[in-house]
Amino acid sequence: MSDSWQAVKAWPELILDRLDGAGVARITLNRPDKRNCLNGPLVEAFFQSLDIIRDDPELKVVVTRGAGPVYSSGLDLTFLRAMSSGKPRDWDRPTPTIQLAETLRNFPRVTIAQVHGYCLGGALGIMNMHDLVFAADDCQLGMPEVLRGSFGQLVTSTLLHGRIPIKKVALIQLLGRNISGAEADRIGIVSQAVPAAELEATVTGIAREIASRHLAPLQHAKITVQLGRDLSLSQALAVDQLVGARQRQVMDPTGDVENYLQSQKGGPNREYKRPDV
Repeated sequence: MSDSWQAVKAWPELILDRLDGAGVARITLNRPDKRNCLNGPLVEAFFQSLDIIRDDPELKVVVTRGAGPVYSSGLDLTFLRAMSSGKPRDWDRPTPTIQLAETLRNFPRVTIAQVHGYCLGGALGIMNMHDLVFAADDCQLGMPEVLRGSFGQLVTSTLLHGRIPIKKVALIQLLGRNISGAEADRIGIVSQAVPAAELEATVTGIAREIASRHLAPLQHAKITVQLGRDLSLSQALAVDQLVGARQRQVMDPTGDVENYLQSQKGGPNREYKRPDV
């Protein structure tokens, strides 16, 4: 199946397009001359693109990627310096990148990071907030913050809450050495590492497959993961019950059971689609 991407909107620092007829949006960080490092205008364009996607119920999956040779080299240090100068920021006013991270975590669509080249510092933290991450096996992930005099505010917490072993987190954080996409796959930082030449086709195929499903179970699956991971098992089970009740107000999960069972005879069949999709 050929992939035809249609432009939605472009900013100087970011491009938003959609996969024709597939329910997939794509956000491209577009500062290749600056290795797609995150500055104020790029982060603002990111928020605006998410608002556009939010308003379109046909869009179910959001892919993020970087233009040029890298995903992102992290925060633009001149942007970081500007934010750090002047009077101290009120503790209840998070930085734009922390706001973006929380927005991605709670965004009511499935988010996929498509990572190649480098993904460093704050960009690694943003990557960690996606629901799925597919990385080129030769890409480089890392935390250079200690080298320049910081500790990785966003990255450290997102790695720990991603249940990455603490000794691995400390190794990445304290040494400032990069790890490959293949190693990141082995320790659970990314969903899957694939050969670089296959990365875009793999991500597009998976995004297309997920977007072929009904939006309601996709959203409710995300709710249970993002709420449940911060709770005890008993609390998470209770949340499952509440979210299940909420979903039944939107759609009937058993509304097409007979056709589903018929489609699965002879073995798993992922081509089945509910009639209300």
